[in-house]
Amino acid sequence: MGSSETPQLRAVLFDRDGTLVVDVPYNGDPGLVRAMPEAKRVLDSLRARGLAVGVLSNQSGIARGLLTGADVASVNARVEELLGPFDVWEVCPHGPADGCRCRKPAPGMVHSACQRLGIHPSEAALIGDIGSDVGAAEAAGARGVLVPTPVTRSEEITEAKLVARDLAGAVDLLLGDL
Repeated sequence: MGSSETPQLRAVLFDRDGTLVVDVPYNGDPGLVRAMPEAKRVLDSLRARGLAVGVLSNQSGIARGLLTGADVASVNARVEELLGPFDVWEVCPHGPADGCRCRKPAPGMVHSACQRLGIHPSEAALIGDIGSDVGAAEAAGARGVLVPTPVTRSEEITEAKLVARDLAGAVDLLLGDL
């Protein structure tokens, strides 16, 4: 199994934009959704192992009036069409200045997803492309893995405890002790 210090992994949560799908800023158009390479294969491998999968996404475009909740829901539905079903979705509709508890790097969406899945945050991991994703995981007591893209800042890469080249590598890091 795993070491006694690391609880068994029961769920892998993902950032949406820049991690599972190509980032299109403030995207409200399902027709623009494009899966990241290997995302479907990686998700299917996690599902086949019996692990829960979920998506946690900051969507400040709602607070900014650039998107509606319905726009985000239609994009999320397209993500599921391309990548298969997710056990849990969490969306933060707030802007950076709103002071909410859900917007990454705050731990609220990780806590909520884990509560909905019936697991402790230590049994979850969050994979994302920027420091706020890893920060949310760590603040919640989950494992965070950074998969850098061209928008990832170098200091975010330096500060992350776990960094992978791609989604498959991130999952390999997480499952290495199973």
